[in-house]
Amino acid sequence: MVEQFVGTWTLISSENFDEYMKAIGVGFATRQMGNMAKPNLVISVDDAGLVSMKSETTFKTTEIKFKLSEEFEETTADGRKTKTVITFDNGKLVQEQTWDGKKTTLEREIQDGKLTAKCIMGDVVAVRTYERGA
Repeated sequence: MVEQFVGTWTLISSENFDEYMKAIGVGFATRQMGNMAKPNLVISVDDAGLVSMKSETTFKTTEIKFKLSEEFEETTADGRKTKTVITFDNGKLVQEQTWDGKKTTLEREIQDGKLTAKCIMGDVVAVRTYERGA
């Protein structure tokens, strides 16, 4: 299940992320910071099954805590207030955010020891790849 995702992951590549941020409505200045940031993704699970996903950069650290398949309110790094549900589906952590009648999906999966995060908004897809840290 989620255990394979637990650990610290460092961003090593990012494709089409600026286009994705544009598609979800992120302003220019925030996109500039988002493109420069090389976040560490720290994923953990407590004994009660509460999953924590923390994104750490020099600009900002954001953290969400959730139970799989339970909707929660999320304030994203770019300030959107979303209704979010994260499910575990076919080996992927699938995060769906909805706000203002819009919806974006983030699919995280482990392939060849790396974590890939596919960010999907309509026909815009960004792929961010992370490597497991120490």
